[in-house]
Amino acid sequence: MKFRRLLGSRSGQHPDYLLLAVIFILVLGGLAVLSSASSDLGEIKVNDSYYYIKHQILYGLLPGLLGFVIAYFLPYRFYRKISLPFLLANLFLLTLIFTKLGVTANGASRWLTLGPVTFQPAEFLKISFILYLAAWFANPSVNRNKNISEGLLPFLIISALTAGLLLAQPATSTVVILLCAAAVIYFIAGAKWKHIGLFALAGVMVITLVTIATPYRLSRVSSFLNRDQDSQGANYHLNQALIALGSGGIFGVGYGQSQSKVSSLPEAMDDSIFAVAGQELGFVGSGVLLALFGLLTFRLFWLARLTRDNFGKLILIGFGTIITFQAVVNVGAISGILPLTGIPLPFLSYGGTALAVFLTMGGIAANISRYT
Repeated sequence: MKFRRLLGSRSGQHPDYLLLAVIFILVLGGLAVLSSASSDLGEIKVNDSYYYIKHQILYGLLPGLLGFVIAYFLPYRFYRKISLPFLLANLFLLTLIFTKLGVTANGASRWLTLGPVTFQPAEFLKISFILYLAAWFANPSVNRNKNISEGLLPFLIISALTAGLLLAQPATSTVVILLCAAAVIYFIAGAKWKHIGLFALAGVMVITLVTIATPYRLSRVSSFLNRDQDSQGANYHLNQALIALGSGGIFGVGYGQSQSKVSSLPEAMDDSIFAVAGQELGFVGSGVLLALFGLLTFRLFWLARLTRDNFGKLILIGFGTIITFQAVVNVGAISGILPLTGIPLPFLSYGGTALAVFLTMGGIAANISRYT
């Protein structure tokens, strides 16, 4: 009973204030860390140390806040009605990437330009794919979680279609994120263990084949398994990240004082932003950041437990899995526990589309929390 009081009771009329607090602390903290991580690079590239943080605010924070407000005030059961059209529209946008509207950078076609706006359609799948799966599995009219023809097979088909479009970009990390979230939703919805096993086996086989067939992905795995070799080549990124983390000590070198972010650390404002935070804020600051992610994950899953209908529950489970998986894999890779994957850190890494999507997810989650 005391534990329940500590977690907070839910009356069902107001949003979960702890959830809101954690989300916006992560957003504001992320902007502060990004401002530091990107300042020197902005000065070097465009003679404006605030260029990247202004871009993040203009194309990430502001659209994200708008998405948060809209997502919060819409009746969340409305998402059930639009889940399929939303997913189909999202998949259509993915196909447009391979037309003249698509933008290719560093060998990947992940961006789409519509008028003055350039964005990543794959990021929106973290909402549309989850909403569709939640609506599909929450439908009580069909026993989709038990029957192969009505459950596993259609589940595999829609997952394969989505994964195929993403792999063609290529966006392998997004595929892994979505498949993990899909598997967790499928499990929570009551799927049989053998169906979960078949889905997991299919996913592992696809990712393994893609990794083997792509030299740079295979190189990342090989480098991870041989970390003591080629410290100035394939393992340079990881070594510099570990140096940055280690040099931060207990309390860090001070905000804005990181030397690694411009002199030696690759992707300082993207995949490696946790290393910059660790160097400037130290073990204590890094620990606070990880605690915030842990609290956000716990709160989403706790609210899912309290949610009265399966649709809202599965949405929260899906969102919580995506945020948790991205945070764990990013921090694990930068810490040398996992291979480098290119998966960004939610709320912190540079990317306007990603920040807008995570804020919109937060709005949907806060919306659902009013009904718990």
